[in-house]
Amino acid sequence: MTTHTTAEYTIDAAGKSLGRVASEAAKMLMGKTLPSYTANIRSNVRVNITNTSKLTVRERKLIQKTYTRYTGYPGGFKKETLGKLNTRKGHGEAVRRAIHSMLPDNTMRVARMKNLIISD
Repeated sequence: MTTHTTAEYTIDAAGKSLGRVASEAAKMLMGKTLPSYTANIRSNVRVNITNTSKLTVRERKLIQKTYTRYTGYPGGFKKETLGKLNTRKGHGEAVRRAIHSMLPDNTMRVARMKNLIISD
């Protein structure tokens, strides 16, 4: 179920921190910035994030922030730092993962993530 109101937002990430941009985008994707917000109805909101390569990230965070996952096989525990993720997938992937973890874990999460557009 979607509402008929369509809203588009653009966030310029230049000079902002990763968490500030991600929390702002997650709030918009959930529809909490609209007056017609209802928790059980997915709002039709598109969010464009530009200049993700110009985010301000401290050197300490590039080294200490780790992303972990488990492949399901013995010895399959994988760790990756933020710096390595940025070189492998680009700066937009860190923003995408941060927003994904800030959205509620329900059936609307996948549809909300499809309305997110990230450009370097």
